[in-house]
Formats: sequence, C-alpha cells, structure tokens
Amino acid sequence: MLDLIHTVMHQYRSMQYQALRDGPHDITHMEGKVLGFFGHHPGATQSDLAKHSGRDKAQLARLIKGLRDRGLLDAVADQSDKRNVRLTLTSDGQSVLTVLRQQAKRLNTLALQGMDSREQEQLQQLLQRVKVNLDAGS
Repeated sequence: MLDLIHTVMHQYRSMQYQALRDGPHDITHMEGKVLGFFGHHPGATQSDLAKHSGRDKAQLARLIKGLRDRGLLDAVADQSDKRNVRLTLTSDGQSVLTVLRQQAKRLNTLALQGMDSREQEQLQQLLQRVKVNLDAGS
C-alpha cells in the first residue's frame, strides 16, 4: 500500500517540474527544495539550510554552487563574519520558485478533485497517522 504513496509522490513531482523542463531552468526536486528554503529564509546561510534539512553539507554545497552558477541564487558575504555567505534568490530564482508554487497549487486541486472537504480531511488524518507511525519507528 505504501508503494502507492511513493508512486503518487513521484507522479506529482514529475508533473510539478514538467513546466520547467521545457524552459531555461530544468531543475531537480532537491534544487527546488533549496530554492524554496531561501525563498522563505532570504539571507540564510548554507549552514542554516543544513540544520533545517539534515542533508549532507557537501551535497548542499554542490547544489548551491550549481544554483549560483545558473544565476538562481545570489551570495553576499556576511558583514559581521566574512566567513559566512548570505544567500538570496535572484529574480530568475524567484521566477522558478513562483512556477513551482503555481504548479503545486494546480496539482493539489487536480489531485483532490472529486473529494469533498470531509474526504480531504480524512485523507490528511490518515496520512498524518502513517507519518506518526513511521516517526515512532525510527
């Protein structure tokens, strides 16, 4: 049964990123997550992202470098500590994030089509229970 959840999420992500594949910014899911983090936390550092995500710092450094090289993230040295670099979205980065958010909203509507509010609430509660069960087992 949980294979179905995996299949649904894979289909959802594929459809969400489809809008970007044909344009100048073909990005991966993880790159989208990084853009989303800095969209919500402008001026945060790579260390802030590592703490938030729990991801490997070397992997994040590669992702950030790639996004900077492609003009989606901008970096400025921290005025109080030159060793830290503060990251923000560029206008292109903001555009990519806007497309991802629009796609997510469209796909949420599509995925829940035909479900009334009670069914949507029930689905959310059941998925939350699955998450809690998995959290308890780790």
